[in-house]
Amino acid sequence: MALWGQTVKLPGEVMMTIKQHYNEVMPIEIRHFLAPWLEDHILPTMQANVQMDYDPQHYEQLASNFLSDFILELETRAPDFTGTNVTVQLCFTEMAKKLRQRFQHDPTQLFSHLTRCLQMEWNFVNGCAMPYQNAEIVEVNEKLHTLTTMVAANEEENRQLKLDYERFSLEYHDLIKTTTYVKTITNPQELEQNKLQLGEQQKRLNDFLNAIQNRQLTLIGKIKEVIDQMQHAHELIMVKQLRLWKANQGLAGNGEPLINNLDTIQQWCETLADNLWNTKTQIQILSKTRQTINVPIDPNLPDLLEPSKKEIINLLVKLVTASFVIEKQPPQVMKTNTRFTATVRLLVGPKLNIQMNSPSVRVSIVSESQAQHVQQSNQYSEALASGEILNNSGTLEYQQATNQVSVSFRNMQLKKIKRAEKKGTESVMDEKFALLFQSKFQIGSGELVITAWALSLPVVVIVHGNQEPQSWATITWDNAFADPTRIPFQVPDKVPWPRLATALNTKFKAATGRGLTDQNMQFLCEKAFRHGSPGALNQNEMYISWAQFCKEPLPDRTYTFWEWFYAVMKLTREHLRNPWQDGLIIGFIHKKQAEDMLMKCPIGTFLLRFSDSELGGVTIAWVGEGSDQQPQIFMLQPFLAKDFSIHSLPDHIADLPQLVTLHLDVPKERAFGKYFTAFPSQATNGYVRRRLVTQVPDVPMGSYPNTPSHSMSIQSPDHTRDTPSISSSYGQPGIALGNELGMMLDEFELGMFPTNYQNQQN
Repeated sequence: MALWGQTVKLPGEVMMTIKQHYNEVMPIEIRHFLAPWLEDHILPTMQANVQMDYDPQHYEQLASNFLSDFILELETRAPDFTGTNVTVQLCFTEMAKKLRQRFQHDPTQLFSHLTRCLQMEWNFVNGCAMPYQNAEIVEVNEKLHTLTTMVAANEEENRQLKLDYERFSLEYHDLIKTTTYVKTITNPQELEQNKLQLGEQQKRLNDFLNAIQNRQLTLIGKIKEVIDQMQHAHELIMVKQLRLWKANQGLAGNGEPLINNLDTIQQWCETLADNLWNTKTQIQILSKTRQTINVPIDPNLPDLLEPSKKEIINLLVKLVTASFVIEKQPPQVMKTNTRFTATVRLLVGPKLNIQMNSPSVRVSIVSESQAQHVQQSNQYSEALASGEILNNSGTLEYQQATNQVSVSFRNMQLKKIKRAEKKGTESVMDEKFALLFQSKFQIGSGELVITAWALSLPVVVIVHGNQEPQSWATITWDNAFADPTRIPFQVPDKVPWPRLATALNTKFKAATGRGLTDQNMQFLCEKAFRHGSPGALNQNEMYISWAQFCKEPLPDRTYTFWEWFYAVMKLTREHLRNPWQDGLIIGFIHKKQAEDMLMKCPIGTFLLRFSDSELGGVTIAWVGEGSDQQPQIFMLQPFLAKDFSIHSLPDHIADLPQLVTLHLDVPKERAFGKYFTAFPSQATNGYVRRRLVTQVPDVPMGSYPNTPSHSMSIQSPDHTRDTPSISSSYGQPGIALGNELGMMLDEFELGMFPTNYQNQQN
């Protein structure tokens, strides 16, 4: 079912939240009427995790194309709505104009907002962000509602108290006048009568004053109770929920869905800021009332108010500093002299009007030790920066469309990096840095100036693409196992295997579109622990170390477990994505298991497994007839990424008549046919069309249905193998390939090779 079809079935309160977010840029009715179009144009990039952070130019081009196409779709569809739907027609036409005016200079703003809206829908539908089913989030909402009610009641009590003070002040001054008058009376009888009245007036006024002072003390107690409740609300919002959001950012770096509830957290922060500021104002009014009204006051009152005022200010500072967050993280593997982006946001900005003072934000790169110093001392000097970043300053601005105070750094570039001395086997790919964002905020009329900073997720700086695999090992381990309360950037040296397996599965699924099976996980466990007996390990009881993960080479290999896994993931993402998603590639299977499986199958059955001997290689194993006419297992020399740049895996499979049935008992045409490349038979421009095919020459083979007789060449590049390895070559259909021709096919690009070469040789 389409996403919108599932969204409209959500509870009414959830739909209200979704509607509010859409209404910031467009009526939700447009989401309804253009549901298929919007999902077709946004969901693919959302599911592929396309973000401005990783490829700004590509993202901006996507956003620009989206805006143009969206406006065109609105204008094209508008005439379809007539009669009773004429209001929809007007809405479409007006919306097209507004979008053009509002977003033509920054289409990424619209595209990002609608992507967040669809991500929110997806989270709600899939249960990733059901606030109304989450007890903690319900607790936050109830806490803030209670808090707002208490603050409003205190505000009303404060107002009434001020009126009573003013009334008391008037009566007190009347009493003074009466006392003065009584002193002038000389008639004893009249004097006695007025003294009685004066005594009653004094008693009544004293009772009134005591009542006011008791109410005042009660109000101060209620203010202290409110402050305690605010402390608790701050813990729920900033320590629990915001910390969870930040932790999810790290997990999202490994491919987890990003829980997009920052707008909800902002609403909570704004409500808390409102109540804090109102309470601060109430304390000021209470103090001012005492000072301006000339009446006897309890001398202990100043001592009761001052601590509350300090607590409120401390809470405000904590709230503002904690709400300064990095909404869009910089790339965690950062190459020098390469453009990158990041976005910071102040969650309480709109409510406190902090943006009115145009606060600037500066970015610097810091080492792990410098990050620790900043966290522990809350101080930092730019003179201690570990590198130089271009375009590293910006201004926080209010974005009316999203009700956000934020700044996007779109053209930052790391020019220089200062590295620390390495210890032992450490390399530059193990060294963690972070981006430090700093700013100062003025609250009120400059009465409160707050310095705030935010540290990004760890970053590994590289200078060459070949440093990426080990760098991603560092980042993957950190994202998966970092404790939210840690000292930067400490991580455990050993973790339970199931936790690492979960991280690997998440990463592989995010990269390729399909996760790993239990059998895949078992294989990876055995490979990671260098265990050759399939099924012998109990995954739940194993701990894997950082060294086993990415430092120590696999047995008889020059590469580590992570390097092998990363190369397989990269190959699958770039060249095998569709067959992998269709479940056509077993991939993670031991050679012996593959042989045992195939020996039970008919001649011509094949499977695909990732190579043990070649980084980023996939091999085809099949059962054929040996020279003794008995079934024999053959392994084709692994294909690498460079092979697929010439000829896709499905086309290789199509070319080889030895491959008849996939191990799932599915004919290869049915399994891979939709991915076969169609070659037009007609000649163009007077040239005879030609194409490359894969062959396995020089080995006698049994007969296969509907295939000519072929020969294959057995090679054994790996001395540890008993199963023959077969090397393939490219050729033209129906032409035997000599060594010279094979070399030329490798050396020349397909489009440049002459079709009459064979005739020239003859």
